[in-house]
Amino acid sequence: MSQFSTAPLLKTKMVTIRDIVCNGECRHKSDEECAHRTSLVYPYRGVFMRHVGRNDTVAEANQVLFFNTGQGYRISHPIEGGDACIDLAIDDSMLEELTPKEQAQPGPPFSFRRQRRRIDPRAQALVALLRHGLSRNVAETLEAEILALTLVRRSLGERTSHAAGASAGRQKLVDRAKLVLSSDLARRWTLSEIATEVGVSPVYLTQVFQQVEATPLYRYQLRLRLARALDLLGQYEDLTALGLDLGFSSHSHFSASFKQSFGQTPAEFQRSAQLRRK
Repeated sequence: MSQFSTAPLLKTKMVTIRDIVCNGECRHKSDEECAHRTSLVYPYRGVFMRHVGRNDTVAEANQVLFFNTGQGYRISHPIEGGDACIDLAIDDSMLEELTPKEQAQPGPPFSFRRQRRRIDPRAQALVALLRHGLSRNVAETLEAEILALTLVRRSLGERTSHAAGASAGRQKLVDRAKLVLSSDLARRWTLSEIATEVGVSPVYLTQVFQQVEATPLYRYQLRLRLARALDLLGQYEDLTALGLDLGFSSHSHFSASFKQSFGQTPAEFQRSAQLRRK
């Protein structure tokens, strides 16, 4: 059985979108691969590590990763379960127009300076709308193209994304904390438990995580859970069960957190994405 499955969701002159699923059976670093075109990759399930030279990046649902044309990379899976991602590529001239100059390398060809950016909840919702709409054949081509451009714009906006800046040591510490959280999304971790797993004091962990990711550790965990909810909404009719399965204390807690992040309750999002009948 192949480790990868790729499902084409949309291919037009301007936009190509693929749904890529990896079972993660191979835990060590893969052989080096090479990106054939520049694309933005949005993990929506699971976690993996992307290795570019000495630069390691944790890829999970709070991030967008940039794969640059001709750039070599390796992939590993430190946590069981594999991953699933949306790979979005758009015309280079349009991508250059959408990208702030400080985020792009001098070219040609067009390429991004950084390996990743953290995205906001509305960008995560756009990823889910695109995937659900295209996979179920309910999104028109024009709608999908506009949603894709909106997603790219939001992913690169200074107010709606964040580029982490930290020393290598602090980044590795934060990455270890991310892997701990991703290993069991439903678990109600305590700060001391996470700090013990990472190997630092709770105070130091909270300070460094806030500095590197510009968001508190607990909110980061909440957004991972909510991103998983976006992925699973098409599989649950009982939304109370979904919330409890993801570690929320009650349906009201789940529904309120979801609406605060995405502007809709889980039931409203299901209807807007046509995942259930009205």
